[in-house]
Amino acid sequence: MNWQEISGSWVLVPHRPIGIIHFLGGAFIAAAPQVTYRWLLEELANQGYVVIATSFLNTLDHVAIAREVLHRFETTIDRLQARRILGKQYLPIYGIGHSMGCKLHLLIGSLFSIERAGNILISYNNYPAKQAIPFLDKFNFLDQFNITPAFELEFTPSPRQTEELIAQSYEVRRNLLIKFRNDEIDQTVSLTSVLEKRFPDMVALQTLPGNHLTPLGQEIDWKAGDIFSPLDAIGQWVKQEINRDLPPLKREIFRWLKPVF
Repeated sequence: MNWQEISGSWVLVPHRPIGIIHFLGGAFIAAAPQVTYRWLLEELANQGYVVIATSFLNTLDHVAIAREVLHRFETTIDRLQARRILGKQYLPIYGIGHSMGCKLHLLIGSLFSIERAGNILISYNNYPAKQAIPFLDKFNFLDQFNITPAFELEFTPSPRQTEELIAQSYEVRRNLLIKFRNDEIDQTVSLTSVLEKRFPDMVALQTLPGNHLTPLGQEIDWKAGDIFSPLDAIGQWVKQEINRDLPPLKREIFRWLKPVF
């Protein structure tokens, strides 16, 4: 399988697909998901899932981003079928999001008419713009002089509006939420309570080893020479440290996906 770019998405198509994954990454790292999330996405494809990873650039208008990535995803499906790369048979569609990608999948599931077999939401956070975008801190100096700015920059929808929208309109019933033990910006627990009220017994929460950047981990293929050297020992240690949190994430995702088939 080789990566191919179609309609603003990066695509992997296995020989006999059993499902489709629409992947959305985190803010500022989603422009090249085939690079930043390569290991995780290729593992999904190796298990038989068509991977459509839609790139996007972050702006304050998250509704517009959600609309655009959904349009690109649907256009990509149409083009894969038109080129006969993907057949017309039914394949369940799952959304997988990391960080901001979770919010986009939640908005898509709340605002647009879609068909999803489920969503996997990893390291969800829903902070206001002032906390999420570092450069906005420069406006803090106004507070020191009791000056009220002419306007306040905020995401659309705001964090509060997002939570209300999910509580009232989110339509994807089956959800797996994953948080990592050392993730200080994770807000998965609060999201879980919202979703459980909407779909009791359809929401699973798993806490795994790792941190907010764990899904970006990559396998390091370190091969020792004929004589095992101190450098080989360091290389093996680095490989073990980097890779140790990836297998639990992979296992949990596939364990949740497998019962559907």
